[in-house]
Parts: sequence; structure tokens; C-alpha cells
Amino acid sequence: MAKSIVLTGATGLIGSALFRRLKACGNEVIIFARNPEKARQQLPDAKKYVRWEALESEGEWQKELDGVDAVIHLAGVPVVARWSEDYKKQIYDSRVLSTRYLVGAIAKASKKPEVFISASAIGYYGNQGYGEAVEALTEDAPAANDFLAKVCVDWEREALVAEKLGVRTVVVRIGIVLSTRGGILEKMMTPFKLFAGGPIGSGKQWVSWIHIDDEVEVFLFALERTDVRGVLNATAPEPVMMSTFASTLGKVMSRPSFFPVPKAALQVLFGDAVDVVAEGQRVVPKRLQSLGFAFKYPSLEPALKDLIEHNK
Repeated sequence: MAKSIVLTGATGLIGSALFRRLKACGNEVIIFARNPEKARQQLPDAKKYVRWEALESEGEWQKELDGVDAVIHLAGVPVVARWSEDYKKQIYDSRVLSTRYLVGAIAKASKKPEVFISASAIGYYGNQGYGEAVEALTEDAPAANDFLAKVCVDWEREALVAEKLGVRTVVVRIGIVLSTRGGILEKMMTPFKLFAGGPIGSGKQWVSWIHIDDEVEVFLFALERTDVRGVLNATAPEPVMMSTFASTLGKVMSRPSFFPVPKAALQVLFGDAVDVVAEGQRVVPKRLQSLGFAFKYPSLEPALKDLIEHNK
């Protein structure tokens, strides 16, 4: 049955793909955006475009939460950027405070949504190390204590307050989302096209990836399955090391893959954020699989072929 859904972060890589899928299923989507007119131009078929300042605890937007079926919260400034202390604060506030204020508004709604779905990230687990001996992490693994892990811990804590309000709550720990339209794949494809591609960093770090189509379906699964609540790892069941990722990408693109990008070079571009690009973790979607979620692209090579052939 069609639902009324509030969506934040709709103009981002995942949000825009999710918006199109929600609309294709017949749902009515209300977009919360800092710039509603820009959102309207990019995604012209929403039911409504509401001005929403993520760091304002109150506003006209609050009344839009009253009576909707679901709230899906994806908003947050990009993590892969050069970090200053001010930008680290933006990373934290745009996720943690925005979630706090959304849940606070849900608490005041006379008719609360049936479900609140919040993004999180596999950065929760921190950087794991290198090679085949690295343990596969399920949703039960503990949080790390680096900056991004602490962001994720606080982010999830704020989201799960909604469960205490009687709202079914799902937290989606997002992995490395693959798309030719953004993210790591788009960035890696450029040097490969120029016959200069290769692994990032040591090549021995793990890449817990997911095809953009499967990522969108995880959110639909969380929306539609009323028995789903709590934390889900949104990563494909077959993570790979960066060396395998690069060689597979080279194979699919018919390009060499032996020109590595050393971590020191990335440090110049990303500073303290270099570990987001050059390190990783080996994450598996244990709960999704136990709940019966079917990945369309569990393996990397078919996923890359589909993305590149269809420019997804």
C-alpha cells in the first residue's frame, strides 16, 4: 500500500536513487531540504518540498511529521573531504544533532510515524587492519573509539530514542556504496580510463561494498517489513580486499590495474580523513541475510559490470 514518507538527504547519491524507487512504488514523498527549490529542480516529482535546517531544533517543518507513515533520514555533510576542526564539527552535528531534533519533533507529533529509518555507517567499527586474517564483523561487533566511530555511536543512540516513543526504528550501517555517479567508484574510474588505475593505499585493506540498487532495496526492506527493527549492516555478503577490487575493476573496464595510489599521496588531498579512503573493515550483513533479504548483486564483478554498462 502507498505510504506518505518524509525523506531527508534526498539530493545525495543514495537519497536521489531511493526517492526514484519510492516514487516508482507509488509512495508520496515529502522532501526535507535546506534548499527546497534546488531539490525541486533535481527531483521534480515529490508531493512537497519543505525548508529544513538540520541544526534548528524547531521550525515549520515539524508539523509535516504529524501523520506521515515513515521518516527516512539520510542527511549529513560528506565525510570524504579535508577535515578541519570546524568540518569535523559539521560532520558530527549534521548527523547527531539533526537526528536528535527530528526524533524530538516526532515525540511531539500527535500521530507519530510507524517507522523511523536512520542512516549510520560501517565507520562504527573503525579501521580493522589488513589481509585474510581480519575477522568478519557482524552487527554485534563493538564500536571502535576513533572520531567516525564516535560519530556513529552518538548518531545511532539519538535514532534509537524513537524506539522508546513506540516508533519502529531501523538503523542502516551503510558500507561503500558503488555507483558511477558518485563515491569511490566514480573517483577510481577516472585513472582507470586513462590507463593509470590501481589499488588505493596498501591494497590489503578490506572494502565492504554494496551496489547502489541493493542499498536502495535495503531501505525499502526496512520500510515495508514490519518485523525489521534495530541495526542492519548494509553491505554485500562478499567483501573484498582493495587489491581484488582494483583488479576486478580493471578487468571489467579492460584496463590495467597495477598503478597503486600510495597513502602518502592521499594524505596531501585528505589530511586526517585519509583513513576513510585508505583503510577499511570486513563487514558482513548477518541480520539482513537472516531476515531473508535477497541481494541482487552479492558478488563484485557482476555488480561492477551492471553499474558500468548501465551508468548507474
